[in-house]
Amino acid sequence: MAQTPHTDQQHREILQRIAHKAMLDRGLLPDFSDAVLAELDKIQALARLNSESVGAASGIRDLTDILWASIDNDDSRDLDQLTFAKSLPENKVRILVAIADVDVLVKDGSAIDQHARHNTTSVYTAAQIFSMLPEKLSTDFTSLNFNEERMAVVVEMVIGADGSLQNSDIYRARVQNHARLAYNSVAAWLDGNDAASEEITAVPGLSENLRLQDNVAQSLKTLRHVHGALSLETIEARPVFDGDQIRDLEVEKKNRAKEIVEEFMIATNGVTARFLAANKFPSIRRVVRAPKRWDRIVTLAQEHGATLPANPDSVALDAFLVQAKADDPQRFPDLSLAVIKLLGAGEYMAEQPDDKAPGHFGLAVKDYAHSTAPNRRYTDLITQRLLKAAVADQAVPYSYAELGELAEHLTKAEDAANKVERLVSKSAAALVIESRIGEQFEAFVTGASAKGTWVRLLTIPIEGKLMQGFEGLDVGDRIRVQLTAVNVQRGFIDFKKVGSSKH
Repeated sequence: MAQTPHTDQQHREILQRIAHKAMLDRGLLPDFSDAVLAELDKIQALARLNSESVGAASGIRDLTDILWASIDNDDSRDLDQLTFAKSLPENKVRILVAIADVDVLVKDGSAIDQHARHNTTSVYTAAQIFSMLPEKLSTDFTSLNFNEERMAVVVEMVIGADGSLQNSDIYRARVQNHARLAYNSVAAWLDGNDAASEEITAVPGLSENLRLQDNVAQSLKTLRHVHGALSLETIEARPVFDGDQIRDLEVEKKNRAKEIVEEFMIATNGVTARFLAANKFPSIRRVVRAPKRWDRIVTLAQEHGATLPANPDSVALDAFLVQAKADDPQRFPDLSLAVIKLLGAGEYMAEQPDDKAPGHFGLAVKDYAHSTAPNRRYTDLITQRLLKAAVADQAVPYSYAELGELAEHLTKAEDAANKVERLVSKSAAALVIESRIGEQFEAFVTGASAKGTWVRLLTIPIEGKLMQGFEGLDVGDRIRVQLTAVNVQRGFIDFKKVGSSKH
């Protein structure tokens, strides 16, 4: 299985070839068809006509003067959301979330829509992004770009001082992004580690508004954790390129700016689910059921000196996680990853207005309909079409049976996309570590089943399969391993157990 190190080859090109093949192998479309490209040529004129006529449309508010801002990754070009906050009496705050109106240009049944429906999501790999929509749409015509007027679906929420939702509304509006902000710089400013960026200081009142948003996000987060949301923190590594060669693996970290967007989106997804139910519309919900391997989570807690109840209890689990992080913050991401693996994957389900579908165990929410990223996820575009029909008092655009079929397809396609992303990530990791065959590392077990046993290294954010010495091991165990073989094309990184962990 070992290969000659790819020292003289372009890492980016290698990973692009691997990604393209992986898309095809998983039944996903890596390229847009001629029909999609032909439709795209007609979109520009349609986009111009839409922007000129939309002001006269009834029921569409003009909110372009509000201090809307986007917060996203430094390199994000498909901007799906804008946020704004306004103080109210009695320490309440009105939060507005504007979501890009993708449906206004991507019509159900069109060639572009059919491509998006097939893939269901944008696929983000180390060397290439396979956009769900053509980039001219997702990064331009339907992206909430800086200083551009765009159509949006607005979710309005009044949040109490304790983080509780007081009331909400959904409507259509014209909006304008007044500041394109990046997570890391906003977080550094909020934490007092850096001055406000030029993008913030250039807009009068924006700094105060962002601090208000931050306060509300923290209150929303606190209340969710009271109800049992899980305090999880994993290590996610992405390759850092120097030209076309991978220089390093950089670990992504949570921060307060990311939490603003995360908390507002969780709240928004809850509002959209309840809004559709109140209007007697079916919907597609995102659910994470109670974990099937709760017994192993209980055992993990015991190994850390804690006791969990015999039946799944998210409040008790979160209390354990919070204490575990306080006791050993450096190793906490390892424990988090083990718990996430044991919780199991989420899935999509169709729901009738009066149904009681399972909630989202990890987020401690009962009502959750993906709605905030229609440029990137097809389920959000479906939800947007349902919302717009409900707002306009129009007929339901999808039958419950059709939503059921879509939900099943969405779950399978998302799983395929995740596998493509993981494969390319593993191939990138293999390129980084292929010159270190024979070396030993501290590791912990991240997966153990009939399919195999997997470990993650503690010193480098790399995961691989344990080929020897896996007998009797389970998720969360710590061991010492030796790198035995690497296969970049298949994303294989193989280890054997050489002893117990020294820590």
